[in-house]
Amino acid sequence: MHATSTVHATDSEPATVSAPPPAVSDSKTFARAFTDLRDGFNNRELWLHLGWQDIKQRYRRSVIGPFWLTLSMGITAIGLGLLYSQLFDSPIKTFLPYITVGFIVWNFINGCVTEGADTFIANEGLIKHLPAPISVYVFRTVWRQTLMFAHNMIIYFIMLIVFWGGISKSGYVITEGGTPQPGLSWGALLAIPGFVLLAINAGWVTLLFGIISTRFRDIPQVIASLISLAFFMTPIVWSTDILTKKFENAASWRGWVAELNPLYHFVQIVRAPLIGAQNSWHHWVVAGGIAIVGWLIALVVMRNYRSRVSYWV
Repeated sequence: MHATSTVHATDSEPATVSAPPPAVSDSKTFARAFTDLRDGFNNRELWLHLGWQDIKQRYRRSVIGPFWLTLSMGITAIGLGLLYSQLFDSPIKTFLPYITVGFIVWNFINGCVTEGADTFIANEGLIKHLPAPISVYVFRTVWRQTLMFAHNMIIYFIMLIVFWGGISKSGYVITEGGTPQPGLSWGALLAIPGFVLLAINAGWVTLLFGIISTRFRDIPQVIASLISLAFFMTPIVWSTDILTKKFENAASWRGWVAELNPLYHFVQIVRAPLIGAQNSWHHWVVAGGIAIVGWLIALVVMRNYRSRVSYWV
């Protein structure tokens, strides 16, 4: 007895199962970059606490604590103010407030640039062990510098009491033969939106330089060298009136040394209102334009390299 089997052939082709499309990663999208910024800002309790702890830790067991920042800034401003007022033949009652406020604003800019370049490198341990958006460390750096700025503003109020008669008078000059200034008034409140715009610029600078510096570790040293040069190229201890006074008609092209320096515009949107100086609208336009362009560049870099920061540090 033989067993037989019958195979039934089908006319249709064998069914093929199509492979699912490859998953598309959304790690390099602007949506993820914006989400990181949003989540980082929403973690305010974290970066506000960390920023304040940075200040406390730096001056731990110190007698006057963070007020060493104020004392150090005050001594530097007074010393250089007295020196340069004599070198430039400027009245001390107007030139010293000019230099003091310039130093306070410059200290904020300098801190955001130099410490911003190290913001992710300095937070290596937290980045590797704490599941938080990288923008938290950007906000932490800017907040820390804001606290230092607030401490230094104590010097401004002391200077305001001492030299009120000099900078509140309409038509006062910063240097002999310089441009008459309108004098201190309620326009000083414009320093508040000016500082907000400055902090917005500090955000993209910290984010951009921080990401680049994690990949190229020589960048922080380069930035530290360039920012020292930028200090002397920016009208902090000298005024643009000095160029006009010294070179007269030939000073026009030399004036571009200040106008082409973006740091000059950042300083002026805060300093000019605080000392009752002329507050030109073009400083605000330049600072606002740089903020827009800077954040666009920073967002592109953040979109492409945000996920690599934890590996680079």
